[in-house]
Amino acid sequence: MLGEICKGLWLTIRHSFKNRVTVQYPDVKEEMPVGYRGLHKLLRWEDGLERCVGCKLCSAACPVDCIYVESEENDPEAPTSKGERYASIYEINELRCIFCGYCEEACPVGAVVLGNEYEFCQDDRGKFLYEKGDLLVERTEDYPELHARYEEKNLLTYV
Repeated sequence: MLGEICKGLWLTIRHSFKNRVTVQYPDVKEEMPVGYRGLHKLLRWEDGLERCVGCKLCSAACPVDCIYVESEENDPEAPTSKGERYASIYEINELRCIFCGYCEEACPVGAVVLGNEYEFCQDDRGKFLYEKGDLLVERTEDYPELHARYEEKNLLTYV
């Protein structure tokens, strides 16, 4: 037992003399790992149409029921998405979300992804209810972490 105490003390002493790395946050931001699941994003196709087809599978897969989706029929003259339907209302309550990633796994067209953004603090609880306009990504080129994590050829294309 005395040997174990000595080993523990030696480990503590050894670590106390190591150099520590302090990140000067918020001036220097830490790079998040590839598998990090942060704020949700809704992607678009290359032609600008929304990927979300309003199937509600992300809402069904969510264990804490933080996603609300309402679907409507797509107008053939001015389509919103490539499917017969589109999500007219898409809301995520980020306070309730546990960032498990089930929503992005359940999505058949790869519309919902979890990005690397970890700074999303607000001063009011109501601002954590993100709507479709807040989540839609206009250009995926603005988010290089999405390209590193999700290859286009791995996403199922919906025709």
